[in-house]
This record gives sequence, C-alpha cells and structure tokens, in this order.
Amino acid sequence: MKKTGILNRHLCGALAELGHGDGVLVCDAGMPIPDGPRVVDLAFRAGVPSFAEVVGGLLEELVVEGATAASEVREANPAAAGLLGGHFPGLALVPHEELKRLSSGARLVVRTGEARPYANVLLRCGVFF
Repeated sequence: MKKTGILNRHLCGALAELGHGDGVLVCDAGMPIPDGPRVVDLAFRAGVPSFAEVVGGLLEELVVEGATAASEVREANPAAAGLLGGHFPGLALVPHEELKRLSSGARLVVRTGEARPYANVLLRCGVFF
C-alpha cells in the first residue's frame, strides 16, 4: 500500500493516465457532472473533503500550466477566489455557464464534498520537463 501522496486508488490511477494539455475539473458537490470524462467522486459528506484540501493535494501530484474558474466566484465565494488566485496567478475567469461548457472537454472530474457555491476549477495539465 502507498504510504504517501494520494491514497485513493481511483484518483491515483486517473492522475497517472493524464498527459500534457488534458483537463481536470475539480468541482464542488453541486456542479453538474458532464457525460464523458472519468469521474472520481471523493465527496463523503457536506464539506468533506474540502475544495481547498483537494486542490492542494492535486497540486502536489500534478504539473498545471493553466486554470479556469467561474467569474462569479469573486463575489459568491471570496474564500475560493482567494485560494485559486493564490495558486494560479494567471487564473482565467469565465462565466459559470462557459465553465460548464468547457468542463465537458475535461478528461477527469474530481468531485469534492465542498458545499459552497462556485468552488470549481478546470486545470490544464502541463509537463514536468
């Protein structure tokens, strides 16, 4: 058994399959899940695991070259907006409906237990070399 990093076998395997340019949608419990992408649902109960915990854990495992979030996050969820701005200085902001449209092209969806609005981000994978 792995003793460090991500222990969830479904998430660990899905991350290992990602390549340059692949999209990963990290979403709250209320975000509509698009048909098509592989889904790893980590939600245990409201707020567990939090959006911040999942994003932080993924950033320990992934190289991210870009991120997109809903522009509504700035007013509706300042904590998530601050978290995303801190992790992704070049964060692109689009209307929520556009984020939902873009998320249909993601290769992986990771659903958190977050129960606050607009705690969603679409990550674009980079390479480590």
